[in-house]
Amino acid sequence: MCTYQTHKVALAGAAKGASGWFTLTDGAVYVDHPFHSTHEHTLNIDFTNPSEGPSARVAVELTEEAALALVEAIQRALASAPPGMASAAGPRGA
Repeated sequence: MCTYQTHKVALAGAAKGASGWFTLTDGAVYVDHPFHSTHEHTLNIDFTNPSEGPSARVAVELTEEAALALVEAIQRALASAPPGMASAAGPRGA
């Protein structure tokens, strides 16, 4: 079921899109009909940098089960790293 609710978040990082790597500044998460996936509804995540135009976008369409598994995997990965390690490393070149 489409919720028509988009949850936006400010992000800091990098993503690789069709034109190569770009600085990641924004994210949007919503449940809707997918554009490409064959499922009826998916959790959709858009990673973007609006200041770099439409090519600075990576879109993901996940089933509910895949989205929940991803959340758990992210939590496990962060929990297994020493405190502050994920953000202390600094840029590695995009």
